[in-house]
Amino acid sequence: MISFNFYSPEQKISLPDWQKKSVHVSIKRDDLIHPFISGNKWRKLKFNIQAALAQNKNHLVTFGGAWSNHILATACAGATFGLKTTAFLRADIGINNPVLAMCRLFGMELIYTDRSAYKNKSALFETHFHQNPDAYFIDEGGHGPLGSQGCEEIVSSLLDTYDHIFCACGTGTTLAGIQHAVSTSGLATQVHGIPVLKGGDFIQDEIQKIHPNASPVTLHTDYHFGGYAKTKPELIQFIEQFVSRTGIMIEPTYTGKLFFALDDLIAQDYFKTNARILVIHTGGLTGFLGMYERFNLDLGQ
Repeated sequence: MISFNFYSPEQKISLPDWQKKSVHVSIKRDDLIHPFISGNKWRKLKFNIQAALAQNKNHLVTFGGAWSNHILATACAGATFGLKTTAFLRADIGINNPVLAMCRLFGMELIYTDRSAYKNKSALFETHFHQNPDAYFIDEGGHGPLGSQGCEEIVSSLLDTYDHIFCACGTGTTLAGIQHAVSTSGLATQVHGIPVLKGGDFIQDEIQKIHPNASPVTLHTDYHFGGYAKTKPELIQFIEQFVSRTGIMIEPTYTGKLFFALDDLIAQDYFKTNARILVIHTGGLTGFLGMYERFNLDLGQ
């Protein structure tokens, strides 16, 4: 068993407009788990790493884009637990940025891969590592049953009960774990997902693949702002205001869209009076580095 102690409190937060609507919002601060192995990134890696060690494998092989928080988390986790790491990078050869530089610093090997080849991750793994008995496959973002199992612990760790739980979603793995834990615990909590990609209804199918016969979640599919890693001025403005008013950092790809959606739903009187709402802060804050130039920040003279 791997040992990794961390702190993830449930923090109450109240903005004036939310107070007027008489709703009670708390944030599950998974962003505080670790500077680099943060949020659902650690949740989705935990049981994958345990499985690798149980199979006597010491080389984690995974996948992601040039600003992938999952790749960075895997690189740091490998260094932390004494494991070799490699990532297939969906990017043109030679692309570099602060996230990739940190991955290399943690000892990760990066294999640049064109988008066509990247579509078949199993084939990539087989081509490069079929003769390496130490290599362990981890899907992009930690997607899959073991990733979902780690995310179930979000629910089991809660100190309070809630009417609603909100989470941003890309592959649906985190949402699947939360929904499964809520169902098996017999809770009456409604689970909500904010897809960050266009056509986010596919998340329901992804949850079913991980947990067949899972109860449907509520998906709010109108907050993608054009698609994955896409933004619009109103999202940027909201993030600027939220961060400056709360001291809680969020970013445009996942958590910014999540809190924008919550704020909009509160404004529309979506919730009953005195509803208790939990928002899962899934970390991934280094994603801000790839988008900071889109913010209207005063640089002074």
